[in-house]
Amino acid sequence: MALEMREICERCEVSLTADGPASICSYECTFCADCTEAMAADCPNCGGELVVRPRRKAA
Repeated sequence: MALEMREICERCEVSLTADGPASICSYECTFCADCTEAMAADCPNCGGELVVRPRRKAA
């Protein structure tokens, strides 16, 4: 099962690229680096830890 690579931050709606910086929780909630820092790496949706999202190689 592959991660869903969401294209926007769920908090500020900034565009995210598949190979750019972003953070996710175990439910794949996705946030930009600025929002992750502002939320102290805690997901506002589930309370889980936000970790750096893995990057995919460009095809």
